[in-house]
Amino acid sequence: MDEPLIERMRTYGETIFAEMTRLAVETDSVNLGQGFPDTDGPRSLLENASRHILEGVNQYPPGPGRPELRQAVSRYRSRHHGLDLDPDTEVYVTVGATAGIAASLLALVERGDEVIVFEPMYDSYAAMISLAGGVRRPVALRRDDATGRFTFDPAELRSAVTPRTRLIMVNTPHNPTGTVFTAEEMAEIAAVCRDHDLIAVTDEVYEFLTFDDRPHVPLATLPGMRERTLSISSVGKMFAVTAWKTGWVSGPEPLVRAVRTVNQFLTFSANGALQLAIADAIDNEGAWVERQRVAMQAKRDRLAEGLSGAGFDVNVSEGTYFLMADVRPLGYLDGEDVARALPREAGVAAVPAKVFYDHQDEGRHLVRFAFCKKDEVLDEAVARLGRWGRSGS
Repeated sequence: MDEPLIERMRTYGETIFAEMTRLAVETDSVNLGQGFPDTDGPRSLLENASRHILEGVNQYPPGPGRPELRQAVSRYRSRHHGLDLDPDTEVYVTVGATAGIAASLLALVERGDEVIVFEPMYDSYAAMISLAGGVRRPVALRRDDATGRFTFDPAELRSAVTPRTRLIMVNTPHNPTGTVFTAEEMAEIAAVCRDHDLIAVTDEVYEFLTFDDRPHVPLATLPGMRERTLSISSVGKMFAVTAWKTGWVSGPEPLVRAVRTVNQFLTFSANGALQLAIADAIDNEGAWVERQRVAMQAKRDRLAEGLSGAGFDVNVSEGTYFLMADVRPLGYLDGEDVARALPREAGVAAVPAKVFYDHQDEGRHLVRFAFCKKDEVLDEAVARLGRWGRSGS
């Protein structure tokens, strides 16, 4: 039999996250590759989910999501960002942010349409653009040596737009660089969208994990952007329950309706009992979310100091779960070589950043580490990396 997989998906095999996690298990390594925390969210959230399951909330919820969750999402978007959303028509619940991204791209991208993405990019963007028949137009985020953070060249962003450009994907806080786009950077993106009549799809799953008092600026809050922006977020990062896979898409009714039309034939609905528990947590667990942000900032600092001590050049992380580190001071040129060597030589797993790029030379020298782990886990990883670095790598 010929290869059964459709041609446009043949370049996508096992995700790097699954591969590195499997390697971590095989070598009994500390896994700083995949971005999931090793502690759970607030106890009340977990108890409420258990209670709803035991009380019999175990059948299909409404396709657009439980009204309680849609209303809670509407309230928090208004409370935090001043965005007033109709919970009945402008909020839609999905099976995690990943399903929201998939349904959005499948709903809005025709074959041959171009989609602007900032690279490095979360791996599902590339796969879903390909599945939709779209064409990626990457714009690189590069390190600003003056600040240590990653940013983009506005001229390069504008030059990426062609008559075939349909949509721009914007991820802030940004995985994997840790950049939180500033108000000025978001204004540049908004101007490009308005000038060229582009739709924006924003991945905001780390919206409550920004550090050093940096604000998260939703693109939909900028002039002329509410009517052209689909915003996507989820409970996984907000409340440290990544396995729950419950997210939401919000925005103007025509765009949300397009997503709903596609998604009803993909997953149809998400877990109803979890939705009820999440709705309550969104309304009542703001203090827990703030404590998590403070804790993650301290973990970032803890790992950054340890990686620097082990010989890596650590870039600035302004948010998310991740740090990007340059391997060249250790004598390597390719981060993939380091990532594949670390589990067996050091007992630590990380992810090579070049897998997040179309133009892999841009990120060849970088490795991504996750710091969303217990302090003792981070300390063990740092100790192992220190021994590895001192041994001459």
